[in-house]
Amino acid sequence: MIDDSALVRKTITDTLQMDPDIEVVGVANDPLIAMDKIPKLHPDVLTLDMEMPRMDGLTFLRQLKQENSPLPVVVISSLTQQGSKLALDAMEAGAKEVLAKPDGSSSIGALAGKLAFHIKAAARARRDLAPLPTTKLQPSLPSRPRAPAGMDRRLVVIGSSTGGVEALRYILPALPADLPPIAIVQHIPAYFSKAVAERINGLSAMEVREAADNDPLLPGVCLIAPGDYHMMIVKQDQYRVRLVQTPPVHHCRPAVDVLFRSAAAVAGAHTLGVVLTGMGRDGARGLGSIKEAGGCSLAQNEASSVIYGMPRAAVELGVVDRSVHLQAMPQAIVETLNTIKP
Repeated sequence: MIDDSALVRKTITDTLQMDPDIEVVGVANDPLIAMDKIPKLHPDVLTLDMEMPRMDGLTFLRQLKQENSPLPVVVISSLTQQGSKLALDAMEAGAKEVLAKPDGSSSIGALAGKLAFHIKAAARARRDLAPLPTTKLQPSLPSRPRAPAGMDRRLVVIGSSTGGVEALRYILPALPADLPPIAIVQHIPAYFSKAVAERINGLSAMEVREAADNDPLLPGVCLIAPGDYHMMIVKQDQYRVRLVQTPPVHHCRPAVDVLFRSAAAVAGAHTLGVVLTGMGRDGARGLGSIKEAGGCSLAQNEASSVIYGMPRAAVELGVVDRSVHLQAMPQAIVETLNTIKP
């Protein structure tokens, strides 16, 4: 664990040691000290603050990447607007997860279950995956001609967790701008979702943004659930999103199952559900609801998943039409949409 605050180091240590499967083997108050300790302690996972003296977390991550270090890193950072952009840079530099350091309204102790879950996820993450190629805009991908205005009822819903930010950063820029609306739940902390949406929007032909309550879901628009809010689809004059803070599902808020079940209820057979990389079982039963309603389903395959937990759960439940390599997923989404009646 690397953090310049002695209080944070102690609190996180005490919190993690409540879990019988986790042992904190060492702490450091900056990356330079950590560099000396890592070869001696051989940790399975490293937690990292971003703003520290002598060397900041991003510089340290980039150095690890340059050295081809397989050590998984979980960033625990203050996710202000500026901090979120820094944390996103950290994920692009190789961090497996980003968690928000609690503000004055909460305590680090409140991170207990969530932190342990993400530490275990990082420990299980694949370390042999090659970096994703840079995605080029592909507006030429074949898509079905649009139905008359207001007549296309198709809807795409996507769920992801560990490794999902990078997967989405690959998939969305590769999709054409004229697709039916897309709604996404990525297990993500509050404040970080907006930075992720803005970064992907700058790469994509479609509009990608963080969802706000009552936003309409429109063709060519992708809405990402804000951290700490479940996102549901409702049907009024058109598809709209509802953001709620009901209890977490699978220890997650937002939860994929909440999105998928609501999509199945309002869009039924016009729904395409996609489960991407992530630890746990969130999304499997929701994908089952989509299949029961007559919709279609895709899952990321094991070979390209950082963690093949969520896709595996859906496959084992028998609710996946096709498992697809991440690099083939944009094409698979377009092809599958072409089989769904508008």
